[in-house]
Amino acid sequence: MFTSASHRAASAYKRVAAETSVQGADPHTLVGLLFDALLQSISEARGAMVRGDIAAKGAALGKAVRILEEGLKAGLNLREGGEIATNLRDLYAYSTLRLTQGNLRNDPAALEEVSKLIEPVAQSWKLIGGPGPAYLQPVAGRGA
Repeated sequence: MFTSASHRAASAYKRVAAETSVQGADPHTLVGLLFDALLQSISEARGAMVRGDIAAKGAALGKAVRILEEGLKAGLNLREGGEIATNLRDLYAYSTLRLTQGNLRNDPAALEEVSKLIEPVAQSWKLIGGPGPAYLQPVAGRGA
């Protein structure tokens, strides 16, 4: 499939901009970027579901699950995070389950449910600013 030069240039620009923002970001900003990417992936999966594009749906949901499991959930500091970190871990696990069910059942309502659960957390994260509470910072040697 052929794409226009302007489309390729725009894609390259977006990719470089994303890589640059990740490289220079503090841990708080990285978590915000993960939330943004998670919600974008869920939105892409819903669109693919409506279009009947099974491959795109699977790719978008796979990315969303990886963000939840390998980024957000794996980055929690459960030793110091207490109830908040435990609740976030449970929210991320439930979200993974619902995304998987939504994929298997081709159920856009499951994807919408996850978006509605994650959006307030993402917005709250952005509102706290700075590096965030110490107990939400990654344990040494683990991801954001």
